[in-house]
Amino acid sequence: MIPTMVAISIVTFALIQLPPGDFVTTLAAQMSQQGDSIDPQTLAMLRAQYGLDQPIWVQYGIWMKNILFHGDFGRSFDWDVPVSDLLWNRLGLTFVLSFCALIFTWVVSLPVGIYSAVRKYSIGDYFATFIAFIGLAVPNFLLALIMMYLALKLFGVSIDGLFSPGYVDAPWSWAKVADLGQHLIVPVIVLGTSGTASLVRIMRANLLDELYKPYVTTARVKGMKEWRLILRYPVRAALNPFVSTLGWALPELVSGATVTAIVLNLPTTGPLLLRALISQDVYLAGAMILMLSVLTVIGTLISDLLLAWLDPRIRYR
Repeated sequence: MIPTMVAISIVTFALIQLPPGDFVTTLAAQMSQQGDSIDPQTLAMLRAQYGLDQPIWVQYGIWMKNILFHGDFGRSFDWDVPVSDLLWNRLGLTFVLSFCALIFTWVVSLPVGIYSAVRKYSIGDYFATFIAFIGLAVPNFLLALIMMYLALKLFGVSIDGLFSPGYVDAPWSWAKVADLGQHLIVPVIVLGTSGTASLVRIMRANLLDELYKPYVTTARVKGMKEWRLILRYPVRAALNPFVSTLGWALPELVSGATVTAIVLNLPTTGPLLLRALISQDVYLAGAMILMLSVLTVIGTLISDLLLAWLDPRIRYR
């Protein structure tokens, strides 16, 4: 994991530096559009202040040194605050939302996928397949717009954001946690829909491959109860694709919901990362991409351990 993370940090920092110009250039362009201007001396002073006049390898070295030895991700040029303040404030809410969406995806897709495989070509199977295709075809942000419209039209309530107006800046309390729980329902359903639809199809296909293998027939002949047999053997073997996708499911839930987060006005990392990339806020964008990479590596490690626990065939011994 360590050399992987080092390579990721190098590639991340290099990619952010590839677009022409820098944050100061973007700032000058924005001021020019507003009718203001910055003289070259001021631009040079700003570059020196932010360290943008240094070679890229020097900037990378300073950045990594501060992260490793001081836990300092740098200062956001755009927000003029430490990156850590912006990162941890949003990362916590993003993790809660992503974790709930992941649990929703698994809780719904597992039983539906098992039912579709066991009751193959039944009315329930056709219905689940139809709903799954709808979930795959409809973009998350479009589903969010539809739900926002229906909530406002039918019930006269707004479902955007993660908190009611009175709790946005309020200190944490049980009342605020309860308010957050109420507002999580819609984003979790919106974010979990496409993943649920995809995993239903994966579970159905893999379980169908396992149900007709000789070991299932042998267990059935021995008199094992049908549902106990299915859950103990073929379902456990069919779970491998579920577990192996955990490595990319975590960062995808965090970063792949940017448009949906903008539509639902969610204070998550997606919109913040988009703004950082547009303004070329190097340290903020780099820190967020690095965190997504860390989630990918950690998710891959967890999936490897879970696969070894689920399937004795792939254990080292």
